[in-house]
Amino acid sequence: MIARSMIVAGGLAVASPCLAQTSADDLPGAKLYQSKCTTCHNLDANKIGPAHRGVFGRPAGTAPGYAYSAALKSSGIVWNAATLDQWLQGPQKMVKGTKMYLVVPSATDRAAIIAYLKTTSNK
Repeated sequence: MIARSMIVAGGLAVASPCLAQTSADDLPGAKLYQSKCTTCHNLDANKIGPAHRGVFGRPAGTAPGYAYSAALKSSGIVWNAATLDQWLQGPQKMVKGTKMYLVVPSATDRAAIIAYLKTTSNK
């Protein structure tokens, strides 16, 4: 994205292109994550649900310090875009006996949340 700013040089206002900085918190998925997920989750701390930072590539049921259901711990799932998408469509359908019940019915919303989580996994 290119933003334009005004620079005053010698009494003249001149438009100057500059690159706008975009952070993970500016992504549409960040707002969706805040509205749909943070009641139970946090990126860096376990709450009702486990912390999400670093979720991509992590085997399900292995975030440190969280008491997972036996069903999720033994599921064999490794979190990636496809498994997270399936999970958000119905955690109880994917792993019967898991603690999570929230469903995100919109494919667009799921994709945005997953994209956001992916950006936070490398930090």
